[in-house]
Amino acid sequence: MNFPVFDLHCDTALALLGDGKTRPAGLRRNNLHNDLERAATLGGYAQCFACFTTPMMADWGMGTAESVFQMEYEAISREIEINNDLIAWARSADQIEANRIAGKMSAILTIEGASGFGFDPARLEALYQKGFRITSLGWNEKNVLAGSHKTGGGLTDLGREFVKEAQRLGFIIDVSHISDEAFWDIMDVTQAPVVATHSNSRAVCGVSRNLTDEMFREICRTGGVAGFNQCAPFVGREPDLDTACDHFLHFMELDPSGKHIALGGDLDGCDELPKGFDGVQSYPALFKRLLERGLDEKTLLDITWNNAIGVMRKCCT
Repeated sequence: MNFPVFDLHCDTALALLGDGKTRPAGLRRNNLHNDLERAATLGGYAQCFACFTTPMMADWGMGTAESVFQMEYEAISREIEINNDLIAWARSADQIEANRIAGKMSAILTIEGASGFGFDPARLEALYQKGFRITSLGWNEKNVLAGSHKTGGGLTDLGREFVKEAQRLGFIIDVSHISDEAFWDIMDVTQAPVVATHSNSRAVCGVSRNLTDEMFREICRTGGVAGFNQCAPFVGREPDLDTACDHFLHFMELDPSGKHIALGGDLDGCDELPKGFDGVQSYPALFKRLLERGLDEKTLLDITWNNAIGVMRKCCT
């Protein structure tokens, strides 16, 4: 079975901007982790394209977070327009399914880090109207909304307002990158399913970017999902496809239904991938290994496609 892929997170929008000196080829064919020609070999493809920002960008010489956010949005928008024979925008679960029936891939806009619009809850409505459907509260910095996994620190009053306004509009809240304290604060106020778009199991690989068992169970309780991250340091030491499988199987021990596990590759957002996984075209190799390790096809189809679609159906109007 050629499984479809719904991937909750990539950084291809930023990668398409290049390094300021050279710009990679476009989304159709490139030397990045992600392009449409390789994705077209899958049994279906829906990709969440993150517009990533952090206040650190100014220190990195990239310009302001707001200017980078706009450039990322324009870059991915341009590529979807140029390649509209292969891919189309999607703002809902129904649109994703309609695109797949029509033989097209789907592009969903998401937000990684809210500094690109000044952490301002009042600007969320305009972004939702533009098509953004998932938002995090920050990246690796402590900001006016929440602390990060690197800094610690809980949800602020403004952060609580941000979560409530985002969920009112139909955004899905993403808890990847935030601190443990902020995670639990969000769980105290959430009124909808919450996702970790690109976070693995801390029990399998003990880094702060991953989820504890208790966190994963809480995400399950909300009706959300955790998206498996292919970034090698979050998978394990010298990881391969079997190491990746260990994360899925551990989550399955906590959630035997398999209804709260998804994909969030972090492609084009990491320097090193597990051995045997080279880019979007490698998903079938991972799925083959998961089947060999004991998953059945129905559960695997839920993980690769149905679970993420289900969260969008619950949250996004």
